[in-house]
Amino acid sequence: MVNRFDVYLINLDDRPSDDPKNTRPAVVVSPDELNRNVETAIIAPLSATKAHYPTRIPVEFLNETRYVILDQLQTVDRTRLVKKIGVIDKASEAVIIARLLELFS
Repeated sequence: MVNRFDVYLINLDDRPSDDPKNTRPAVVVSPDELNRNVETAIIAPLSATKAHYPTRIPVEFLNETRYVILDQLQTVDRTRLVKKIGVIDKASEAVIIARLLELFS
């Protein structure tokens, strides 16, 4: 089961295969209700970029500051989720939800 705020390596190859060459970390931001019932997930890239925009949320992940990039949301087939590598902390979850509400209101 894919859960909201799980961090996965995402296969960005043109055609998904068992041997992905182009993977990037991303946070699942789609609600769990959606994750349980459809074969896709809405993701936001996780990056080390230091560009300061309101849609770039700093989080501590793997002992470094990373940024959840909410202005680059993407829907991907769940077959592209290669490997779960962690979860976003509870405090950051609240910030991400609040920013998504601002972004779409």
